[in-house]
Order: sequence, then C-alpha cells, then structure tokens
Amino acid sequence: MRIVALLLAALCLPAAAQEKSGAEVYEATCIQCHGDGKDGAPVFGNRKQWGKLVKEGLNELVPTALAGIRKMPARGGNPALSDGEVARAVIHMANAGGGRFPEPSPDDINRWRQKADKRLRK
Repeated sequence: MRIVALLLAALCLPAAAQEKSGAEVYEATCIQCHGDGKDGAPVFGNRKQWGKLVKEGLNELVPTALAGIRKMPARGGNPALSDGEVARAVIHMANAGGGRFPEPSPDDINRWRQKADKRLRK
C-alpha cells in the first residue's frame, strides 16, 4: 500500500511543479479585487487592512478563500485554481500585508480543504 501511495505521489510531481506561484495567481485573479479594494477586499500591501487577517492565521484565511465569503466567490472566482495555488496566493497577499508565512505543505493544503468543505456544507 505504501508503494502505491509513493508511486501516485511521484506521478503528481510534474503537475505540482506546473502550478502557479502566489504572485502569479495574485496578478491573474486576486488583483481584480485586492488591487483596489473592490467590495471591501483588503488592498494588497495595506498592513492596516491585512493586520487583523494576518493575526487570524492561515487556518482561517485559506479555507475562507477556498470556500468564499461575503462578496468574494470561492477561489476568487477562478475555479481553475488548485487548492495549492489559492493557498499560495493567500500567503503572498498576507505576507505583503505584514505576515511571515512559509510555503504551505501538502498536509496544510489538505487540512484547509477539509475546513473549507465543512464551511460549504453549513
């Protein structure tokens, strides 16, 4: 069973390597609202607006971005984004707003997906 899991993981590596960085996702998707604060979105780089969100941490921010909140649709309105790409975009924006979050691990991404799914079921 462990060998099968390792083989499946190896098959996924090329796809993961092709995923967009947080900066690329921000420039392609997130900037539409976070660039100028459309619909109350915290503006990229604004430490005052991002401060409270940074304090909430990624365990709140990433599932919220995956599931959507208020006027922000799930995945920022881009259903083609992977969970990892969304997570990296959130980290990119949070870090520009004063955070110091590292690159997410696969375990982080899976945990955030589970939290987002629970929110969507409510």
